[in-house]
Amino acid sequence: MTVETARLRLVPISNRELEALIAREEDPELKQAYSEMLQGCLREPEARLWHTVWYLERKTAPGTVVGDLSFKGLNPDGSAELGYGLRAGCCGCGYMTEAVRAVCTWAFAQGAVRVEAETAPENTASQRVLARAGFLPTGAVGEEGPRFALFPPR
Repeated sequence: MTVETARLRLVPISNRELEALIAREEDPELKQAYSEMLQGCLREPEARLWHTVWYLERKTAPGTVVGDLSFKGLNPDGSAELGYGLRAGCCGCGYMTEAVRAVCTWAFAQGAVRVEAETAPENTASQRVLARAGFLPTGAVGEEGPRFALFPPR
């Protein structure tokens, strides 16, 4: 299962690949986050795409990963929180905006009623990604900073 855009292929990684990612991750916070994702994949195998990491692979250079994104599960109320990041040297190319738009379209097709994200107040690049993808500020503030939401088109 992949989601494709004009320039990218969004590829959800397998449990084995997620285990390998956890094993090589040195940042304790990321290691913990990836471990929680794996637990979600194992706990809800039918909904694992809502828990795993999705690699953003350039179509013109198969195997070249420019970043990744993930959901934090699909909540009972139909909402899903999205997180994402780009690899060094891949910023400013529009890859993340392209990927966020595509994965949100996928999420809405799967029944999500809202996709949310939050970003550090000083992370203006991430806020621009969210704005370009159609997210609006909710007025709420989460652990990382201001929250944003996107609803399916009517």
